[in-house]
This record gives sequence, C-alpha cells and structure tokens, in this order.
Amino acid sequence: MLQYYLQTREALKRLRVDQDGVVSFEYVIVAACVVAAVLFAFGPTGSGIMGQALSTAIGSIVAKLPT
Repeated sequence: MLQYYLQTREALKRLRVDQDGVVSFEYVIVAACVVAAVLFAFGPTGSGIMGQALSTAIGSIVAKLPT
C-alpha cells in the first residue's frame, strides 16, 4: 500500500511542475463546460430551451408551406 502511495505522490509532483499536463487538464475542463452548455441548451432528449425553440420555429415554417 505504501508503494502505491509513493508512486501516486511522485506522479502528482511531476504533474504539478509539468506545464503540458496543466494545459491538457485545462482542455478537459473547457470540454466539460462545452458539453454541459450544450446539454443545458438542447437537453438530453432535445427538450431543452433551444430544442423547444427550434421545434416551434420549424413547426411554424412547415405550417406556412403550401401543401
């Protein structure tokens, strides 16, 4: 158990001074924020704010088309 603790501690020390690792971690955070924003806007089933607005807009356009 001590061996795993020491390996983890050494890995975290290397990550702390490695600027490339920090940039990679920042990209992961930004990607998670983008996914959260898209899920908030469209909803997981398309029933979010944007999904409802698009459905309403497309429905009104289709209703005005001649048959």
